[in-house]
Amino acid sequence: MTHTLCQGKSFAIVGPYTLKVGFDDGLCREIDFRPILQGELYGPLRDLCLFEQVRLDAEVHTLVWPNGADFDPATLHDWPSQVDEVAGAVEHWQQPGEAAARR
Repeated sequence: MTHTLCQGKSFAIVGPYTLKVGFDDGLCREIDFRPILQGELYGPLRDLCLFEQVRLDAEVHTLVWPNGADFDPATLHDWPSQVDEVAGAVEHWQQPGEAAARR
C-alpha cells in the first residue's frame, strides 16, 4: 500500500462521530468514523463524549484520542480508499467472539 506523505492541520466536529479534517496539501475530508468504532482500541470511541475529546497532535500531526487511539495522517488523507481496509484490520484485532456478537 502506498500512502501520500501529509500532515493533518485542522479538524472540526461536524456531526456524531464525524470530523472534517484539513491537511497540509489543502485537502479537506469529512470522515464518518462509525464503520471502524469497534475492537479494544476504537470501540471505546462509540462513547460520543470520548470521541469528541479528539485533538490534533502537534508532533505527529494526526488525530489522537485520550485512550491512545490514533490514525496515520495518510490513512485519513486517503480515507475513501482506506476505510474498508481499516475496518477489516479492526475486525481482525477484536477479541474472539466480539465480531460475531456485533453481527
